[in-house]
Amino acid sequence: MKNKEKFVYQFKITLRDVNPPIWRQFQVESDMTLRKLAASILTLMGWSGGHLHQFYMGGKYYGIPDDEFESGRDTIDEKTVKLIDLTDQEMKRFDFEYDFGDGWEHAIECEKIFMSEGKIRYPICIDGARNCPPEDCGGSGGYEDFLNAIKNPKHPEHKSLLTWIGGKFGPEEFDLKDINDSLKDTKLMESFFDEL
Repeated sequence: MKNKEKFVYQFKITLRDVNPPIWRQFQVESDMTLRKLAASILTLMGWSGGHLHQFYMGGKYYGIPDDEFESGRDTIDEKTVKLIDLTDQEMKRFDFEYDFGDGWEHAIECEKIFMSEGKIRYPICIDGARNCPPEDCGGSGGYEDFLNAIKNPKHPEHKSLLTWIGGKFGPEEFDLKDINDSLKDTKLMESFFDEL
């Protein structure tokens, strides 16, 4: 399904190893680079973009090549690849990892591909559930500990973690309008990537 016309990919992204699931359903146009897709994913999920990330698609890694980070594998520069450059098989299911320390892994599935409708501004989030875990909370295990602590006033870290998070955290919160407003400003996150 590759030609010069613009197509729209509808994806569902789910954060792995967190229950109940945290997920987003979103649409992007086929001429989007993987760099812009990464910025969109970080915005959709609620991540700040302050850590390294990578895609794993069709046996290849895409991200921000970094000579100082020795991973033992070649990373293709995500700025040089558009979605339309990838095969339908590569797009069907792939992985996105954010923050190699905390190891936030996301499963992404392409639900459908259709012709672009000129009236819609992409990227756009169309559905989702639950709030993104806080940055630097220690991955899925640390997030579970964090939730247990903030829910239990008798927990020894209850007060300090509430202070750290700014006073409150709603794990069930999901604001579609707020996410879509943020998606309109992904250029800020893209420019931040250049500093990594």
